[in-house]
Amino acid sequence: MQPRFEQFIKERQYITNVTPATVEWYRHSLRWLGTESPTDADLKALVMRMREKGLKATGCNCRIRAINAYLKWTGSPLKIHKLKEPEFILPTFTLPQVTRITTYRPKGFYPRRLHLIVLVLLDTGCRIDEVLSLHVADCDLDNLLLTVTGKGRKQRRIPFSLELRKVLFRYLSDFPHLPHNLVTGTRRGTKLGRRVVLRDVKRLCTSLGFDPPARTLHACRHTFALNYIRRGGSVFHLQKVLGHSSLDQTRKYANLMTEDLSAIHQRVSLLAV
Repeated sequence: MQPRFEQFIKERQYITNVTPATVEWYRHSLRWLGTESPTDADLKALVMRMREKGLKATGCNCRIRAINAYLKWTGSPLKIHKLKEPEFILPTFTLPQVTRITTYRPKGFYPRRLHLIVLVLLDTGCRIDEVLSLHVADCDLDNLLLTVTGKGRKQRRIPFSLELRKVLFRYLSDFPHLPHNLVTGTRRGTKLGRRVVLRDVKRLCTSLGFDPPARTLHACRHTFALNYIRRGGSVFHLQKVLGHSSLDQTRKYANLMTEDLSAIHQRVSLLAV
């Protein structure tokens, strides 16, 4: 790593107080840049090199954001324009699939812990790491609020349902935890791994009779958000619940699904008059 890159990262780490994950993101992204004082030609070649290596537009843009932050820090007038990203239909669970999950009655510590994780994801729209990092003291059962720590170590309080409170209360009663314990931790009190949870959730979906959607764990978040909008929830409130820093991130959920558009079309079609 070149000296100027290191200085930039140290300032971000010690002055801006970014997280270790963000520090690693800067390091990984700046490796693509190669030179401390790039020209416009260098930046174009950088983008072409990333594409030739097989990076998708989203992957390129992730690294471009970090590199642009560095360029701004150096005072350079140059900037890499983000690539246009393709828009895909967000993977979600169908309502019948959600019903199969919510009516499932697991027995034993491990199945009940897994079931609780999925219910929290579907009921609150949390990211999987936020759920796996949740401590007992973060669960306010009286006021139906969870205190979660999101990206950039930002905390937020989000509501949960009476139905989830019942499941959470029974789980904590049957498997006693101390306030500082992780709610869904291992028997030894350590944090569960994301890949382990993903594997087990996929197995659960299969055992319940349906194929898990793509990006299975994040599909829970998509499902929550789309259902929130469909039932009249505000995009502004949804932004706070999901912990998005920009409203643009949340607006994508306002795009109606195909079945919603079809239902509206039947009412407005000139041929149906």
